[in-house]
Amino acid sequence: MGRVMVLGSLNVDLVTSVERHPRPGETLLGEGLSRLAGGKGANQAVAAAAAGAAVAMVGCVGDDEGGTAYRRRLADHGIDVTGLREVSGSPTGTALIAVSDDGENTIIVVPGANAGLDEREVDAVDSLGPGDVLLLQLEVPMRVLCAAARRAAGRGARVVLNMAPYAAVPADVVALADPVVANEHEAAALAESGLLPGSLLVTYGVNGTAWNGRTWSAQVVPRHQVIDTTGAGDAFCGALAAALAGGASEDEAMEAALAAGAAAVRHQGAQPDPVL
Repeated sequence: MGRVMVLGSLNVDLVTSVERHPRPGETLLGEGLSRLAGGKGANQAVAAAAAGAAVAMVGCVGDDEGGTAYRRRLADHGIDVTGLREVSGSPTGTALIAVSDDGENTIIVVPGANAGLDEREVDAVDSLGPGDVLLLQLEVPMRVLCAAARRAAGRGARVVLNMAPYAAVPADVVALADPVVANEHEAAALAESGLLPGSLLVTYGVNGTAWNGRTWSAQVVPRHQVIDTTGAGDAFCGALAAALAGGASEDEAMEAALAAGAAAVRHQGAQPDPVL
């Protein structure tokens, strides 16, 4: 069984609830304020660990209380945090999140220490080999992500690239990912760019998924059980990477990922028990 290494972001999520999202220039009152664990990289690492994979987290936190708390939280989830570096003088990444009554969210991310990833994080990839999975997202510096993807592929590891939040990625990195994971909007932007992934997995929310032309139905979650959609995509990616590292078939990996995504919308925050 292979390992999952997640190279990505860690954020402290500050979350409030609103009846609806504000229009441009409008001010609304939020209800409550929670400090929760987030960041696409850490979300996916926790999801992969919950799915039973051996997981290593590679990234940066600030030299603040939030960074210390996050390191402890990941270790408590059984995640290897030796690749988690503290950036002196920088705050841990922060996300400002508003969740509406219908479960939809808007997010503003302040990168903080996530912008400090460099060659030291790329070097962590040298421990990977055949059977292992490197899971990437786009909340860290592009040069670091690309260098890590190329090095991991060169060492025989499988690279899974989540195209979120969407950004232009060099053609060779898109081509080596197996798969590129994108929602329908990210997939449309990717198509407009003219880049052609060798393997493309598109998520359509309640309308299911498609992977290289094959389709799967979503696991239905009753509307009254939908609490927060914030972490559904990350839970999907983490569970997918865990299944692939465990040698699962395409069908098995997709079913595990869909189940994780469906479970994620039933709790507040991007991670289970997310209070930080």
